[in-house]
Amino acid sequence: MRRLLLILAATLIPVDGWAQELPIPSGDTIVPAGARLEKLFTRSAPIRGGLTEGPTAGPDGAIYFSDIPVGDDKGLIMRFDPQTAKTEVFIEDSHKSNGLKFGADGLLYACEGSDQGGRSVARWNPQTRQRTVLADKYMGRRFNAPNDLVLDRAGRIYFSDPRYLGTETRELEHRAVYRVDPDGRVTEITHEVEKPNGIALSPDQRTLYLADHNNGTDRIDPENKTPVKKGAMKIYAFPLGPDGLVNGPRRTLVDFGDQAGCDGMTVDSRGHIYLTARGAKRPGVLVIDPSGKEVAFIPTGLPNQPEEGAVGLPSNVTFGVGDQKQTLYITVDTSLYRIGLKVPGLSSSSK
Repeated sequence: MRRLLLILAATLIPVDGWAQELPIPSGDTIVPAGARLEKLFTRSAPIRGGLTEGPTAGPDGAIYFSDIPVGDDKGLIMRFDPQTAKTEVFIEDSHKSNGLKFGADGLLYACEGSDQGGRSVARWNPQTRQRTVLADKYMGRRFNAPNDLVLDRAGRIYFSDPRYLGTETRELEHRAVYRVDPDGRVTEITHEVEKPNGIALSPDQRTLYLADHNNGTDRIDPENKTPVKKGAMKIYAFPLGPDGLVNGPRRTLVDFGDQAGCDGMTVDSRGHIYLTARGAKRPGVLVIDPSGKEVAFIPTGLPNQPEEGAVGLPSNVTFGVGDQKQTLYITVDTSLYRIGLKVPGLSSSSK
């Protein structure tokens, strides 16, 4: 309840005033002087808990994102139109979609989670609003809770499969990263990770970036006051061979230590990685180069908050397309924000 009240209080602060209260973004090679977050949307649907997630830019220039509730309430896929500044419900039952990505085919790909969700990787036709399940099992066993995804130039879908919510029985031993090929074949890419979350590819597609976000439980339950033992909060880089499979040892680029680590991520045209850092001491978008060096930071919440009730925690991030290609969109709490940058995201032909 305290967290809910703090979120509500934050949404009542005028947008410009709230943004001015945040620390100034750092990294003048990435962030223009005077750039500030702009709030575009805050949830008004009567659904409980959860967060906004998985923003992606469509071929129509709109930003599509998930609004994920907890429990019985249906999840939504929302659509923000940069031309009209209006947000509308695009899909009324998202099957608890989380990460979203548009493919080169113009179709919308979704990771569907647990907690009464689809536990699948699915595809939506934006014109007909028809859903097709592409994969929901590995070796005959249901996925845990597909979370985030990225597509390569061959149309193959890499996705993470952790588990954070729900009472469904886990069938797979590992929380792993998988790939779904265009012919429907599912391949395990790696389970050398405690709890995989955000995922991205380098511009040359020779490196897979992965967030390890081990919160210590398969079921977030606010009523359970038993402390959990958190695990790895790190960012890894896995080298990929010509076949798109891991062909060498992973590297650790960032270790968040005892702070909550990264959720979703994206990559810009210069190869920088944008990480949504959820630690209450420094919530925001951490931008690193391929060696792990920090090159910019965009605060999304006030620093040094207590963990309980912290607000301004980012969940995922994407660049726009067309005249919005230098605009970074960020899902934070139950809202959507944007900020203009100096660097464009990857063009659709590079993803």
